[in-house]
Amino acid sequence: MPYLQQQNYRQEIIRMSSSVSHGVHLFQVIVRIPTFSLGLLFNLSALWILLFKIRKWTEITTYMGSLIFSDCLLLFSLTFKMSAYINTWGLGRPFCSFLESLYFVNMYGSILIIMCISVDRYIAVRHPFLTKSLRSPLKATLVCAAVWTIIFGSSAESYKLHDGTHVNCFHSFSYGTWEKVHVVATMETLFVASALIMTFCSIEIVRAIKRRRRDSLELQKQSNNKSVKIVLANLFTFLICFVPYHIAVLLYFLVRHGTIPADYREPLRIFVQVSLCVANINCMLDGIC
Repeated sequence: MPYLQQQNYRQEIIRMSSSVSHGVHLFQVIVRIPTFSLGLLFNLSALWILLFKIRKWTEITTYMGSLIFSDCLLLFSLTFKMSAYINTWGLGRPFCSFLESLYFVNMYGSILIIMCISVDRYIAVRHPFLTKSLRSPLKATLVCAAVWTIIFGSSAESYKLHDGTHVNCFHSFSYGTWEKVHVVATMETLFVASALIMTFCSIEIVRAIKRRRRDSLELQKQSNNKSVKIVLANLFTFLICFVPYHIAVLLYFLVRHGTIPADYREPLRIFVQVSLCVANINCMLDGIC
């Protein structure tokens, strides 16, 4: 009798796991389709505004153009990611590795550029007398070039996510992937540093705007209110999109190394998948912001 109970328990666990996997897959489809379609629409609209409405090379247009480029590369790889979960991958391992590189690396390209935009705003608002020496379109271009050099220079690890010749693109990574402590440490450090810098800059910008608002005319106050909302919206969008994913990656890394009990492995794997979908929404929200 205990043996039959054990078998029934195992079958029930399998059914529950299958049901959860189906639910996660459905969630991914529901989130990724509008993320791709609306993200492409908003980013192309933002690009059109930069090219044909503003038509001026400034610090902010340089950063925004770089951010749009990063988001578009990620959206391009997202189309193949959606296809890889539905169909058997048949486009070869090199192309798969290239797409995975675009997908994972450009996420951090976006994170760094968003942080640079926040720092640029901070300098302009809090240190206006240093603006001429610290800010210029050329310096913004050099910063973006440095970001892209770092990002693409660090993409080598994304070409080692699979073992053997058979590849399930964008999933079923090798065990050795989660053995690379330096990769996870770099991801977490890069994000935490960017989040702290952006939070500090945003808070200081809001404080400076509120101080100016007390001595402003009514029309200027309305403009300042909009500025505060934009700054806070950018900060909350950044944190909401990226914090869950980096928590999930850290916890899943710990469970793979035995620091967290193995019973949590499957729930944390699902947490990684769901939070990654949420992180992708940033591509769509960037265009709006």
